Amino acid sequence: MVSINKLFHDIFNNFNIKIFLIEKSILIFLFCFIFSIGLFSQNSNIVIPPANIKSIVLQPLKPNAYAPIIQLGEKLILSFDDINAQEIIYSYKIEHCDYNWEKSNMASTEYMTGYATDRIRNYENSFNTLQGYTHYQLQIPNENNRIKKTGNYIISIFDEEENLVFSRRFIIYQSNVVVGVSVHRSRVVSTINEKQSVEFVINHQNLLLNNPNEEIKIAIYQNGDWNSVIENIKPKYIRGTQLLYNYVDEISYWAGNEYLYFDTKEIRNATNNVAKTRLNNIFNTYLYYTEARGKKPYSFYPDVNGNFVSRTIDSDDTSLEGDYSFVYFALEFLEDLNNENIYIYGALNDWQITDEHKMVYNPKTKLFETTLLLKQGFYNYTYVTANNNMEINTHAIEGSFYQTENNYTVIVYYKKYGELYDQVIGVGSASSEILKN
Repeated sequence: MVSINKLFHDIFNNFNIKIFLIEKSILIFLFCFIFSIGLFSQNSNIVIPPANIKSIVLQPLKPNAYAPIIQLGEKLILSFDDINAQEIIYSYKIEHCDYNWEKSNMASTEYMTGYATDRIRNYENSFNTLQGYTHYQLQIPNENNRIKKTGNYIISIFDEEENLVFSRRFIIYQSNVVVGVSVHRSRVVSTINEKQSVEFVINHQNLLLNNPNEEIKIAIYQNGDWNSVIENIKPKYIRGTQLLYNYVDEISYWAGNEYLYFDTKEIRNATNNVAKTRLNNIFNTYLYYTEARGKKPYSFYPDVNGNFVSRTIDSDDTSLEGDYSFVYFALEFLEDLNNENIYIYGALNDWQITDEHKMVYNPKTKLFETTLLLKQGFYNYTYVTANNNMEINTHAIEGSFYQTENNYTVIVYYKKYGELYDQVIGVGSASSEILKN
């Protein structure tokens, strides 16, 4: 017979083994979670345009504003070029979305007056350019529709056969609450030189909240990059009519590096960061090759936080007279990529990871290279890596420095119990140009 002592000894050992396995699983999970912090996941509900659609811009109708976030009653401008230049009749559809960017339960008549779907009437062919194109432009709202609800929206563009060509996101808000935002150097010792933390307070004196933890949702973006969103964060403290979000590390970002840039407003000549230009049917623009900056000292120079502006010195109307060129990018990166790929990243491709923007290694030059067809203008961009799951690492190549100037935007959503949709009741923003510690 088995002794009582041996029986308890076996039970105790088995129990310890199970505890060990559980602890090991937890440690593996925590390791994977910590390792994944700082990776952005690309949103899957946005349709990437085909190769013939270029220079898509969706931004407010006011100077020096890039992110498509406007107050109810203000206007957005959507514009793009079709380099097939066949004057195709494109149409658009505007859909209201919930907090998670899924289509809301409202009918179009509930969030807008007029037509939710209509054709784009404003289009013209390019003039005096080597690369022909048709330029399309749409104002939102316009005489055929008026948006009357705040919230997340997606505008989709269709061709003559009703095929979905591409889509873009925008946000409409009302200022029912005051959002105060500040940016701080990371308080975590291990990332104090690489990260920035965002803190904010929501003042809702004119809004009665019964359950702020359930009625209020927030979304934070870095530099208007849709993939950078931090969401589903509850207030850390509730003090009277204030909701305080002053976490140590839950709302923190890799600061990254200042964006690279080039300017092709003088398309015939070498200018800022342009090594040379050549004419071969259309213009060819060769940029100086870039060395990865991750292990170099931080160096400040002004940027526009990843955005671009179409412009030319040859005409006042860049929309129709701005020409296109093949822009040649080259990057020197000597480290192991761990089966990841390198991509050009910024507003020039709506912060999307696509094959068109993937860098390919050239064994002859020992550089990563690619070529993009881009309209004349001033461009910001950076290099990122992405794995097979389309998780984006923004600092693997260019590094991350707490001194980097970034802009952060906080969107406040409100959904009262029984309501059908998520309202956007406030927007706040701050720059890390002046860090508060």
